[in-house]
Amino acid sequence: MRSPRVAVVGSGPSAFYAAEELLKAGVLVDMIERLPTPFGLVRSGVAPDHPKIKGIAAVFEKILAAPELAFYGNVEVGRDLDVRELAEIYDGVVLACGASADAPLGIAGEALPGSLGAGAFVGWYNGHPDHAGLGVPLDTDRAVVVGAGNVALDVARILLSPPERLAATDIAAHAASALARSGVKDVHLLARRGPVQASFTPAELRELCRLDGIAVHVAPQDLELDPACEAELDMPHADNARKNLKLLREVAAEPPRPAARRLHLHFRACPAALLGRDAVDGIRIARTRLEGPPAGRMASPTGETFDLACGLVVRGAGFRARPIAGVPADARSGRVPNRDGRVTLGGRVLPGLYVTGWMKRGPSGVIGTNRPCGQETARAVIADLAGRPVRSDPGFRLDALLAGRRVAFVDREGWRRIDAREKALGADAGKPRQKLVAPEALLAAARDPADLAFAAP
Repeated sequence: MRSPRVAVVGSGPSAFYAAEELLKAGVLVDMIERLPTPFGLVRSGVAPDHPKIKGIAAVFEKILAAPELAFYGNVEVGRDLDVRELAEIYDGVVLACGASADAPLGIAGEALPGSLGAGAFVGWYNGHPDHAGLGVPLDTDRAVVVGAGNVALDVARILLSPPERLAATDIAAHAASALARSGVKDVHLLARRGPVQASFTPAELRELCRLDGIAVHVAPQDLELDPACEAELDMPHADNARKNLKLLREVAAEPPRPAARRLHLHFRACPAALLGRDAVDGIRIARTRLEGPPAGRMASPTGETFDLACGLVVRGAGFRARPIAGVPADARSGRVPNRDGRVTLGGRVLPGLYVTGWMKRGPSGVIGTNRPCGQETARAVIADLAGRPVRSDPGFRLDALLAGRRVAFVDREGWRRIDAREKALGADAGKPRQKLVAPEALLAAARDPADLAFAAP
């Protein structure tokens, strides 16, 4: 009996967890990735000073090594291939492209130089090819980070970390050099709701509060709770909130300690406008009040505002999936409408088209959250394939199609050559790896003249 073949578009955590489940069921998998490198946010989203989290890549490497899985990097759906075309070639198509577009704040001045999306900034210091050339104005003594999640804390920590702390990490060389010359001494983090509603985890907050050379400041009045917040704090799901609040109250009660760099946490504070003529030179901040029931509290402006001078604003307003031609998407959330991973249009399931990860559920959760998400989608694919004749041509080879279109794709061996090259460069610099950033450098490292599976452009 012939095995069905499924295309998985994307190579982040949700893609690998879905692929793992498909492989267990005897399904052949072609993994298609826009970048020359796999692993998505594990490579380009996890902070460089969190190497233990990056260790999950070893699990994905084992999945990538399966002979029933073929990897095609540097192949973009919408440019090199079309979703409709994939749907005709494969027995199923799983979209796992993530949500890489920074959501806008929708305020005046947002487009000024010096206003950066958090996703772009994280990609910049992690060596994502799309963001290597990002203009990051670090010749300012004060920066503002908008958001109250782990990404916001990552951004604040990287901005405030002394250069020697990052020197032995896999931070991108251009970012390490720029941050070593940074003038940023104060970072102000704005959370539109209160400390109970903050989504950062206690571990991330604790790490930042304990870093040498960095003092964390929070006003005691910002930690005062109204009855609805007190009630929310008592709910079973609020364990992280309780731990966060305990730590924040300890910080607020400590006498100010001298430090070269400082993090200022502001709760119930929302950006109202970015100020400046040719570039950001300040931010107008609106005070907010919380309204609504416990676990459903929303922030509303009080009418009180104040201005804060700054030369850099990193906006953490969330993320949206980038649109793909032929794939329905909710314009507001950026999510692809789906039912248990099956893509829907107007409530009707589109046969053979599936979604997983942030495209499926929105930008939420940690890396581990993608495992049940990917498994659910894969099981939907497997259930739909049961009893259905295999449509895919057993003689079809995607590499032949791509070679015919002169697409310089990177296969599994090409990625291994990139990996080896980066690790060798890192060893010379006393780091776990030195990431190659420029697409041409990545393709050059992947290319082996003796490897006929690599299609030259």
